Amino acid sequence: MSDPAAIPEMPAPAAPQPPAPPPEPSPEPPLELELELPPEVLPQLLRHPALADCPGLRARGTAGDCVWLDSAEGRLARLGQTVEAPGKGPRRHLLVLPPPGFSPPGAAPVLLAEDVVGAAPGSTDGEVLLPLAAFEGRRVEAECGGVRLVLRHGNLRCVAAEAPVARLVLSGPAAEVLSLGSALARDLPVLPAVAGLAETARALSRQERPRPRRQGPPDLHTAETVEEALSLAIAHLTEVLLAQSSRLLPEDSHEGVHQSRVATRRLRSCLKQFRPALDGTALRALDAMLRDLAQAMGEARDLDVFLMNLGAELEAAIGPDDRRLGALLRKARARRQAAYAALREMLTGPGFRQLIWAAARLSVLREWGSDAPPDHDTKLRPFAAATLSRRWRRLRRRGEKIESLDAEGLHELRLEAKRLRYAAELFAPLWPGKTSRRFIKRLSAVQEALGLANDTHVARALVAGLAGRHGAGSWAIGLAEGFALAKGAGARSKALAAWGRMQGISRFWDS
Repeated sequence: MSDPAAIPEMPAPAAPQPPAPPPEPSPEPPLELELELPPEVLPQLLRHPALADCPGLRARGTAGDCVWLDSAEGRLARLGQTVEAPGKGPRRHLLVLPPPGFSPPGAAPVLLAEDVVGAAPGSTDGEVLLPLAAFEGRRVEAECGGVRLVLRHGNLRCVAAEAPVARLVLSGPAAEVLSLGSALARDLPVLPAVAGLAETARALSRQERPRPRRQGPPDLHTAETVEEALSLAIAHLTEVLLAQSSRLLPEDSHEGVHQSRVATRRLRSCLKQFRPALDGTALRALDAMLRDLAQAMGEARDLDVFLMNLGAELEAAIGPDDRRLGALLRKARARRQAAYAALREMLTGPGFRQLIWAAARLSVLREWGSDAPPDHDTKLRPFAAATLSRRWRRLRRRGEKIESLDAEGLHELRLEAKRLRYAAELFAPLWPGKTSRRFIKRLSAVQEALGLANDTHVARALVAGLAGRHGAGSWAIGLAEGFALAKGAGARSKALAAWGRMQGISRFWDS
C-alpha cells in the first residue's frame, strides 16, 4: 500500500470568474453642419414638425451683426482667410477655404461646417484691415433633443449690393444631426451650404460666385484604410457636386453642367472602385440616384457641346442667314432649353436633396447596408495597387488590336481608359510625384483622342433626332452629319499615336 504522504495534494478548484463586461462603445463623434435655405421659406422652417420640440427657435433672439475684414490688397482673401468682427465680442481669424486634405481635429468628413476658427495660419498684427461686407440680422439659439441649433437670418450688405440670407447650423451627435437635417429636407429646400457666410459675403462684394471649398478628385493621402478612404471620397465628391450644381444659371450653366456631370461620374466610379471591399444596399441606392442624375445631365451636356462646337462651326461656314441651317439650330436651342428646364426641376426637387443627404449619412456614419460586417482594417494602399493593376490589365487587353478596332471597339476602349483614369486620379495621392502625374497625363491623352470618334457618333445621333416630320430639315441634318464625319476622320490616327506613347510607361503604383 502506497504511502499517503507521497500522494501530491490536488489544488482547490478555481472559483468561477464572472464574464468580462462588453467593451464600452466608442463615443459618436460630434458633427457640425451649416445648412442654407431660401429666406422666404423661413416661416415654414419654424413651423416644421421636426422642430416642434424647440420653441426657442421662434424667439426673437439677439442681434447677430458682424463685419468681415481684409487688407487693402486682399491678402487674406487670397489665402482663403478673413477676420470677422462681431458687434459684440472679440475678433475671430477664420479659415474659409481649407487647403486640400484639411480637416479640423475630431471633425467628421462631411460636406461643409462653419468656417474654422483659429486654424488660419499667420497674423494680422500691425496690418490695416478694411471692411469687405457685413451681416445685419438676428441670431437665435435653441436645443432640439440632443441637437443644438443656431439660426442666423438677415441681410448681407456691401458697397455694391445687398442680399437676404438664412443659415441654420446644427451641432451634436452625428446621427441626430443628420436625421434632423434630412427630415427638414424632405419638405423644404434645405441643403448643406455651398460656402460659409464669410465667403458668401466676400463673393457678394466682388460680384462673383463663392469659391468652392473642394474641387477635382479627392485627396486620400491621409487615409489608411479602405473604409476611411471611401468615407472621405464620398464627402469630397458630394460637396463638389453640390457646389457645381448651384452654378446652373443662364450665364454659366454650360460649365456648371459639365463640372456637375464630372463630379457625378467620379462619385459613381469611386463607388465601383471600392465595391470589391465595401458594398451594400445603401451604397447601391446612392449609385442608382447618381445614375438618374447623370442621365438628366447627359442630354443637356450633349446639346451644349453640339451648339458650342459643331453648330458654331456650321454657322461660321454656311453663314448665319441660311434658313435651313437656322431652323436646325433653333430646334437644337429649344431642345437645350427644355433639357435645362427638366434638369433644374430635378436639382430643386426632393430627389436631389435625398441624394445629398444619403451621401452625407454614408460619409459620416458608414452604414453601407451590407449583410456581413465590413472589414474596418483593410489597408488602402495595397487595395489601391491591386485595383489599378486590374484596371490596367483590362485596358491593355482591350487595346491589343487597336489598329483593327471598329467604332464600337474604340468606344469600349475609351470607356476602359476613362475607368482607369478615374481610378488613377482617385489613388494617385498615395504615390505623389512626377510618375503619377505623367501616367495620368498620357492616359488622359488616350481618352481624349478616343473621344473624338465618340463625339462624332453622339453628334450624328443628336442631329438625326432633330429631324422634323416627313424628314423636314434633311439638308441641314445631312450637312451636319458630313461635318461630324469630317471632324472624326483623323480620330483613329490620333488615338493610335496616343496609345503608342502610353506603352512602356511606368506604373506609379509599383514604386
